[in-house]
Amino acid sequence: MEEVGKKLRELDHQIWSNPECAFEEHHAHDAICSFLESENIQVTRHAYGLQTAFEARSGNSEANGPLINFNAEYDALPGIGHACGHNLIATSSIAAFLALSALICQLGLDGGAQLLGTPAEENGGGKTILLRNGAYKDVAASLMAHGGPTSMGDGKAGILMNARQQINCNFTGKSAHAGATPWDGQNALDAFVSAYTGVSMLRQQIRPEERIHCALLGTPKVANVIPASTKACWQVRSPTLAGLRSLVDRVQKCIQAGALATGCAAELTQEDYYTDIKLNETLCELYQAHMAHYGRNVAKKASEILTGSTDAGNVSYAVPTLHSFFSIGAPDGSCPHQPSYTEAAGTDHAHDQAIVVGKVLALIGFDLVTGPEILERVQQQWKEAIEAE
Repeated sequence: MEEVGKKLRELDHQIWSNPECAFEEHHAHDAICSFLESENIQVTRHAYGLQTAFEARSGNSEANGPLINFNAEYDALPGIGHACGHNLIATSSIAAFLALSALICQLGLDGGAQLLGTPAEENGGGKTILLRNGAYKDVAASLMAHGGPTSMGDGKAGILMNARQQINCNFTGKSAHAGATPWDGQNALDAFVSAYTGVSMLRQQIRPEERIHCALLGTPKVANVIPASTKACWQVRSPTLAGLRSLVDRVQKCIQAGALATGCAAELTQEDYYTDIKLNETLCELYQAHMAHYGRNVAKKASEILTGSTDAGNVSYAVPTLHSFFSIGAPDGSCPHQPSYTEAAGTDHAHDQAIVVGKVLALIGFDLVTGPEILERVQQQWKEAIEAE
């Protein structure tokens, strides 16, 4: 086991040292698959139609017993690397999968473990694609944990998160000489500016937990031509799917108004949405109890909504899901998506915390495999939460 621990630390460092963005996680994919194969785990590379996804399974769940899923994320952020600590998510899920697989094998249990490599959580929604392609169809429960800031204490078993939708827009106008005949043009940059201003004013009339952000993707390159094209995207967040749909409609109207005011056209497309997370009380209780055995004082549920988003929310609408948070020992004031968090995510201390969490996730999986009454309670709570939607 000591040798496996050293190899896990090396793997964690490899992922952290070679940050790769959404759907480009080729190094991480290959490194994890090679590590698993070195541990005599059969791996399906490039799984479910995604080049940087993989699947590993163990046990005999196809015949009897529940299949417990662990999600490994490993994508990074442009320019700031693993500032969300997805190397640690991968580490904890891999450790959990190995530990539960060993217990199932050694004790001859009816049940199985699944490790899914889930790319593009930050931008692209890899889990939404994996869901559509059948990756979770046999799963009884899905377990994972995310690193968090020191302000969370030892962590939270359950945290509500926002649903999210991305709107992409191409503004199309008409070129003209900006000095000689500007009146012949229809300014696509003005269309964007007008839309941006409208959405910015909309922020005065949204709920405190809701968020709207924008990025300008395609811009004019010279000043003496009325621009005929600009591209932008907006991300819209709200605590519920119903709230998200309503806010997306309001944002789209602001964008279309910008195009109308400038005589331009606006072509809008929407990417897959991220849902909010359906918390499961029993899974949260199990996480809290097992973390206490390792000296961690974890709250069962955060009192506030975390206004970020994750495609693990989509999984929580398909199967009972645990998406917990744990402290990685980042400096005070350091939060995910900041460069200081990148540095913290690469430390030995953060790795050690991820390993503890991996053990806890494995113990929860063991509870579900060996306790049919626990699993039944988990699934009944999930069913009630979905029916109440």
